Amino acid sequence: MFSQGKIQIFLLHFAGGSSYSYEFLKNDLKMEFEFYPLELPGRGKRNDEKLLYQKEDTIYDYVGQIKSLRNNKPYIIYGHSMGATLGLSVTKKMEGYGDAPEALIVSGNPGPGIEREEKKRYLMEDAMFKEELRKLGGIPDEVLENDELYSFFGPIMRADFRVLEEDDFLEKGLTVHTHIIALMGDEEELVDHIENWNQYTTVDFSYQIFPGNHFFIYDASTQVLDIIKKSCNHLLVIR
Repeated sequence: MFSQGKIQIFLLHFAGGSSYSYEFLKNDLKMEFEFYPLELPGRGKRNDEKLLYQKEDTIYDYVGQIKSLRNNKPYIIYGHSMGATLGLSVTKKMEGYGDAPEALIVSGNPGPGIEREEKKRYLMEDAMFKEELRKLGGIPDEVLENDELYSFFGPIMRADFRVLEEDDFLEKGLTVHTHIIALMGDEEELVDHIENWNQYTTVDFSYQIFPGNHFFIYDASTQVLDIIKKSCNHLLVIR
């Protein structure tokens, strides 16, 4: 059934991100995959649409995008940070439609249900919110220091944090029947909890830790690419 053609990869961005967040993987992946970096409304190519504030709305948005783009080939889902959390529920929904991915790759995220310092970042005043963003990394200083840029990107980031923090454990009791591969940087605060992802799958689980912070994926792009390809090596047909 899957002997010809490229398989698909759907990439879910981190908080404040867009479809452009995965440009660093595009050239290499497009040689072997149908490459689909997805994005939520209110940013990037969907800038004219209203932001979403509820987790369930973002899940259904992503599911709708994937269903509209599916061919009859296998596919994988990759999500970083917020994209990892949403990717778990998206995978569950796709399994319910009888169209499960071959693998769910999650990075920069220890998985749902891990107790952490209680904070509602989306409700913080600007000065404190900017400090939180600096701690996470990945946001250029020019965005945080330029009033015009911040006035554009600030509401997007607040909306995404609201998605994560208003219902921070919607995934309680959720399990998928899809292989989960978890990746984290060794400087991330909750890296010791990476094996938490194991409880969310009934099948194979594996993980790898890389040098770096929350956005280690940019420095470890070669290794990330290798993991993506190895996750479906038995399916790849290189033309």
